[in-house]
Amino acid sequence: MANSADHTLHLERTDLASLTHVAASLAPHLVPGHCLLLSGAIGTGKTAFARALIHRRLCAADREEDIPSPTFTLVQSYCDGKAEILHADLYRIEAPSELPALGLDEAFEDTICIIEWPERLGDLRPQHALEVAFVISDHGAEFRDLTFTAHCPTLSPLLPVLHRAALENPRT
Repeated sequence: MANSADHTLHLERTDLASLTHVAASLAPHLVPGHCLLLSGAIGTGKTAFARALIHRRLCAADREEDIPSPTFTLVQSYCDGKAEILHADLYRIEAPSELPALGLDEAFEDTICIIEWPERLGDLRPQHALEVAFVISDHGAEFRDLTFTAHCPTLSPLLPVLHRAALENPRT
């Protein structure tokens, strides 16, 4: 269900197939400067969402790459020929003072950024982001409830894209 007043979209009962479909549907609409902030507990689907999105971008450019979780490397970078894509997992970051070495502040301006555990960004958290909150659904552990919040008007057009993708999949 979309709520245009506060630029949010809530998808309930999203299984893994639906989650990856929604992420892949969003992928071609992202441009350099877009930032996705993926928040939620361990095991809620953040990395699966990021991998599906990156995979779709790379496949569209006829590129095949392994897409590992950046849990241990902290940052993985990809290029699809149109944009650089940065996937960061900040779970192991203990203090915002560790972040400058990752170069995220520069990347937010000219890269498609996908950030897991964005609460660890502190003051570096970008204002121009699409936040995606992942929560285990009350309908069972195999389902997620997703809430997309566009924190600036230029990202609001992404919400109908996500809504259409969810409608294509009856379990969302």
